[in-house]
Amino acid sequence: MVMTDPLARYWGILEGRSKASYLLLRSHDVEFDTTRSTDELWDIHRKEMDRFRRGEHPDSHATNLLDLKEEIAKRIMRSCQFCERRCRVDRTEGKRGHCGVLEPRISSEFIHRGEEPPLVPSYTIFFAGCTFDCVFCQNYDISTDPDAGISFEPEVLADRIERRFEPTSIGRYSIIEKARNVNWVGGDPTPNLPYVLTVLRECRANIPQVWNSNMYLTPESMAILDGVIDLYLTDFKYGNDECAERLSNAARYWEVATRNHIEAYRQADIIVRHLVLPNHVECCSYPILEWLADNMPKALVNVMAQYRPVHRAKEHRDISRHLRNDEYLAALSRARDLDLHLVI
Repeated sequence: MVMTDPLARYWGILEGRSKASYLLLRSHDVEFDTTRSTDELWDIHRKEMDRFRRGEHPDSHATNLLDLKEEIAKRIMRSCQFCERRCRVDRTEGKRGHCGVLEPRISSEFIHRGEEPPLVPSYTIFFAGCTFDCVFCQNYDISTDPDAGISFEPEVLADRIERRFEPTSIGRYSIIEKARNVNWVGGDPTPNLPYVLTVLRECRANIPQVWNSNMYLTPESMAILDGVIDLYLTDFKYGNDECAERLSNAARYWEVATRNHIEAYRQADIIVRHLVLPNHVECCSYPILEWLADNMPKALVNVMAQYRPVHRAKEHRDISRHLRNDEYLAALSRARDLDLHLVI
């Protein structure tokens, strides 16, 4: 049996055979009035996304499907429900929810060479703030400080994206290294969803969009991302709710994570990361890997051994040490036994 390339869409964009999804959204014109209710806009969105998936791209209106998604996302900010905490605060009026994010703050943006081989070099945009409270977060300096970093006007960041995709050179020397993709990450990018859409409205580059996330999004956020994202780079942490609540303060984790992984698998290409935690092979690694084999058999999976007991990990005895090699090999062996498609 011939294995279909799990990153077929992603490679198609890089090789110039396909357009990035967000560009297709911009070519799909939609008539909508901003005086309409949010429920009415969602109705239009559902109808137009059905047409979009069928390959119909009308071009007779001044506004498009990306504009519609941006309008809905900005309305959600007034009663914020981008993640499953559903804080319902009005962030446009300076109210902070659990993540603490008000305006988008970018702690760093650079060409990253530490991602999976198909993604490198990746233009990685790190947002400050996060929807989780992971006690072992390796980026805790930015995830716990939503005001870290600087603000970029959307058109400025869009210009940087375009320059990363089409680097300039003098003679034989490249001034800016070319990136394979735009990698929206953090912290977590979820609280900044409206900003991402605004940036893409200003952008013209045919470059894949990567959503690098803990996947604790609401169905509404996943619906907005549908057609925007070309590849989901997900972080599947826990195999049960108890571990998730204790170590990341994330309620209903298994329900939310599995639901969103299935939806991401439907929408786009996907690479699922699983960081093996010490003492969590049986309770977390095995259930996750078995679920992936049953529900996402064509997904690429990265079983990771990079755990370090940083931040507040020492407060929790089970994860207060480094991962042992035998623990990692046990998880990796199970993934191979399940015939998962591993990132090497």
